[in-house]
Amino acid sequence: MTEDLSFRRKPLTSEQRQARDAARRIEAEKAMRDHEEAQKAFYANKERLKAERLAREAAAPKG
Repeated sequence: MTEDLSFRRKPLTSEQRQARDAARRIEAEKAMRDHEEAQKAFYANKERLKAERLAREAAAPKG
């Protein structure tokens, strides 16, 4: 029985591997920057909401 190997990938050349690795590195760096920006925005919003809540609680009549 013969095996159909037509589905296998062709080996990459050194230049293709380097280009792929560079593209992956750039994509990973962008993903990390996006994640860090999202985290900063999340925590800034969290602190803003906390300050608003504390101001409301301080202004509310006690009783």
